[in-house]
Amino acid sequence: MNAIRQYEFGAAENLRFEVFADPQPAEGQVAIAVEAAGVHVIDLSIRRGIPMGPFPLPALPMTPGREVAGTVDALGPGVDERWLRRRVVGHLGQAGGGYAERAVAPVEALHELGDGVGAEQAVAMIGTGRTAMAILEAGAITAQDTVLVTAAAGGIGTLLTQAALAAGAEVVGVAGGPEKVAHVRALGATVAVDYREAGWEDAVTAALDGDGVSLAFDGVGGAVGRGALTLLAPTGRLVVFGFSSGEPTALTTGDVLSGRTVTGSLGARIMQRPGGIRSLERQALAALADGTLTPALQRFALADAAAAHTALAARATTGKVVLLP
Repeated sequence: MNAIRQYEFGAAENLRFEVFADPQPAEGQVAIAVEAAGVHVIDLSIRRGIPMGPFPLPALPMTPGREVAGTVDALGPGVDERWLRRRVVGHLGQAGGGYAERAVAPVEALHELGDGVGAEQAVAMIGTGRTAMAILEAGAITAQDTVLVTAAAGGIGTLLTQAALAAGAEVVGVAGGPEKVAHVRALGATVAVDYREAGWEDAVTAALDGDGVSLAFDGVGGAVGRGALTLLAPTGRLVVFGFSSGEPTALTTGDVLSGRTVTGSLGARIMQRPGGIRSLERQALAALADGTLTPALQRFALADAAAAHTALAARATTGKVVLLP
């Protein structure tokens, strides 16, 4: 099979497109003919050799990739034969071998796909979608909210914007560059602004007739995250789920005492919640199946995995990045 192999940590160019032996399913596993593989920001950190939280770095050489969708074409010992030829999606773990034409997965990690559910959309929802569901759970949007979403053209941001609109909230979408702002506007955001332009916060305030936002979702951090925080009304809520800028949002004592609520540590919240990650995956896939949420996608050929990583790191992508074997 064709696969991406990595022999040392470092630059995106270390991702090599090679012919590699087909993986064989062990006990309790299936083999999947991969139709789509997800690219996650965590993949970039692993590629660079930067550990993520409590998880150790994978041994090298490796095939990266946490998320795959496709068709089960072989069963390991002990797996019910009903899985054979089923279309599935699954999360494989930190570096589970998803950047390949074929991958193996434990059967308990799989979700069966219904008719009409595309592999590319499903692979976006199994990882990015489940994260979005956890963020939405923390935010608890109401129809009375005015919601600000940073990086609103990204994989998570697109889903948060759609969910806020579906809840009846007014939505302010913040994105970097005119093309991304146009994407946010096309999603239906009430206000769409470019955070690369000086004074974007003033533009938001003017569009809202001087009012603040009641809820902000921020995964950018740095100056953008700080801007989102300053736009919060006195009793507003900020849900922080990352800092793709490389710099966390600075908080002051005044912020803590202002009456605003800042929620973070989503990873810990997910692990401690009833149902855990698996229930969030089910929710995300159900929202896809019933049309509540539709992920935006940016597609790359499997052979172009290095280019996909470079584009994602440069924040030059719109929606969820997927690799197509």
